[in-house]
Amino acid sequence: IPPHNLRELAEAIIHLIDNYDRMDDIPLEELMKHIHGPDFPTGGIIVGREGIESAYGTGRGRLVVRGMAHIEEAKGGRYNIVITEIPYQVNKTTMIERIAELVRDGKLDQISDLRDESDRRGMSIVIELKRGAQPKKVLNQLYKYTSLQTTFGVQMLALVDGEPRTLPLKRSLQIFIEHRQIVIVRRTNFDLAKARARLHILDGYLIALANLDAVIKTIRESQDADVAKSNLMKRFKLTEIQAQAILDMQLRRLAALERWKIEEEHKQVTEQIAYLEDLLAHPKKILALIQDDMHELAEKYGDDRRTRIAADATEELSEADLVPDEAVLISLTERGYIKRVAATAFRSQSRGGRGVKGHETKEEDEVVALIPARSLDTMLFFSDRGKVYSEKVYQIPDADRTAKGIPLVNILALGPNERITAAIAVSDFSAHGYCVLATMRGKVKRVVMEEFASVRPSGLIAINLEEGDHLGWARLTSGKDEVIFVTENGQALRFSETKIRAMGRQAAGVQAIRLKNGDAVTSMDVVVKDASLLVVTSGGFGKQTPLKEYTPKGRATGGIATIDQKALKEIGKIVAARVVQKDDDLTIITANGVAIRIKNRTVKQAGRATKGVHLIKPQNGDYVASVARISAEDLKKAGAELGSDEKPEPQPQLI
Repeated sequence: IPPHNLRELAEAIIHLIDNYDRMDDIPLEELMKHIHGPDFPTGGIIVGREGIESAYGTGRGRLVVRGMAHIEEAKGGRYNIVITEIPYQVNKTTMIERIAELVRDGKLDQISDLRDESDRRGMSIVIELKRGAQPKKVLNQLYKYTSLQTTFGVQMLALVDGEPRTLPLKRSLQIFIEHRQIVIVRRTNFDLAKARARLHILDGYLIALANLDAVIKTIRESQDADVAKSNLMKRFKLTEIQAQAILDMQLRRLAALERWKIEEEHKQVTEQIAYLEDLLAHPKKILALIQDDMHELAEKYGDDRRTRIAADATEELSEADLVPDEAVLISLTERGYIKRVAATAFRSQSRGGRGVKGHETKEEDEVVALIPARSLDTMLFFSDRGKVYSEKVYQIPDADRTAKGIPLVNILALGPNERITAAIAVSDFSAHGYCVLATMRGKVKRVVMEEFASVRPSGLIAINLEEGDHLGWARLTSGKDEVIFVTENGQALRFSETKIRAMGRQAAGVQAIRLKNGDAVTSMDVVVKDASLLVVTSGGFGKQTPLKEYTPKGRATGGIATIDQKALKEIGKIVAARVVQKDDDLTIITANGVAIRIKNRTVKQAGRATKGVHLIKPQNGDYVASVARISAEDLKKAGAELGSDEKPEPQPQLI
């Protein structure tokens, strides 16, 4: 939940109470006349209102936040860019170091000097540009490549009746008003009980003062305090509490002035009780009291808005220019290198070809994943140690098809020797029901997707692993899907995800498939209606078999054969299995980085226990490392076959 301006919140609450009878019918636009958007203590600019409207309308949204910067003309026809505010939660030192790094790497080649002139009067980061540099272009680059522009994920999550709920703005304010009503009623009842108790004692005092001589005589004639209390109660019809209070009264309170004070206090307490009883009897007066409290808070602690809101980004700084919404492929290697390339970077070839160079890997490195995504998606990275990390797709450096990419440790806070083994792209966490996780030793776990909506930079525990086990796969599911597990030695098991109860992030999961000695899980995927199961071996052999031949079984059973297991020495063990459809495209990548893209319809349909045919012929000791699938629908949108200019929306699928 982002910080907001106190004055604006108070105005919105007062407005809701003023219109209490039609509160349920008040539209979001009416509320946003009072609450314009989040207000960050560091200032900056929120670009566009769509993210704010989404956050306030649904409880979730993504805000684009920019720091404040202006262009100054310097001597000699040069220009300076001066940054006076930075986005919320951005570290100034880290941002300056990032700018300096980009200058050294040649990414920001129009900057000649960088210095921090910030002092007690405020922030001032001065960026000097080279002669002839285009200051607006450099400013665009700073917003694009540094944290001078960031995204702030809004999740209006709160505990309501002991349960976590994501709340839109109006419901959040309604719950606050309801809470204040409950608090005021409880406080009033407490004050009322206290006032009534005090009035009871004051009534006793007044009786004693009205019969002072008789009270004194009664006390003097009593043998002890208990007898005196009893005699007072009988003679003057006092309660035990009143009698005890009279006995405890100091003699000085018998003076005329003190008697007047008691009478005055009795009058005030009586009036207080009448006010409190009236307040409890009239709920509208409680609402008016809440309004008064809001006025007082706003006047005492409120201040001017610090964060400006731009209805639309300027032409130079539009989100489309800075973060184009395009189809991409994310490539991961065994040794932890990552890159982002265009989805059409690999051309389709004939089955059995030698392929084109798809990745310039380091010696003994292997490409392990090729993930279709969109540039505005969020990537979730799952490590062999059972942790999950998060990063925006557009923040992953783009590269040519043959480039090796950059180390994952440059963008993720991985531990020593920790490896990423699975990754998925997510466009909307609330739209996906579950994430199914699977390990090499056949454990499976199902987690509500919203558990991963907010992942801290240091990562979160996704699954607790047994010693020696590793997390290998992650899939998005609807809650009613079936999953299929495939092992290296050719066993396959299909079962419903409902047989896996939803668990918390730190649970260890349950057994998915019973493994024989020496076998291990090599793939896990989600079953699709009328699709086939493609299996590919390390030797480049592959085939596809209709999924209807894999009848659903019980979880934790041994499964059935999915390849000619007698031919494993010839064709190699299974390295990938994928649920595919006829017109899908497949990209097969070898350990040495050779890639081939083929049409799935060219892959032979065969029975479960057959060995298949050559899909790719690895050369000189090379072998298949991974396979990725791009759906026919994605290809059609991308224009790969029809020449359309529309952008695709690849499903987040990984082998």
